[in-house]
Amino acid sequence: MTLSCGDWKLFVTWTIERENGADLDVDEVLGVYRSSGLGERRPIADEERFTEMVRNANLILTCRDADALVGIARSVSDFCYVTYLSDIAVNREYQRSGIGKALIEATRKQAPRAKIVLLSAPAATGYYPHIGFSRHDSAWVLAP
Repeated sequence: MTLSCGDWKLFVTWTIERENGADLDVDEVLGVYRSSGLGERRPIADEERFTEMVRNANLILTCRDADALVGIARSVSDFCYVTYLSDIAVNREYQRSGIGKALIEATRKQAPRAKIVLLSAPAATGYYPHIGFSRHDSAWVLAP
């Protein structure tokens, strides 16, 4: 992939594709969650529960640099009205390179008529308005 910035061209070596959660290497996914910081807010110590999270999401987009998993967007979608973007995690070494935005855009392309809804990590609340999201103040959470 090549991105242009003025007179400069940046060659990006990563690719984004849709994958089946059941086919992913859970240890590799855990590595991205740990590196990204998202693991602090997900049940990464409960490998069985984490595995179910990955296996049961019906829309997973991954970003790979060569064969290495460096980013993931995990969603649940009906593909026509709403897509719940449950997780977006990018390996710390790849953050601020456009991968997060590219994963969100790829998610949108999988369900172009559906709105995307997400709950932001506290540190990312300033990021989402920057890429077109609007704040919604009536989200509710009922924990198990």
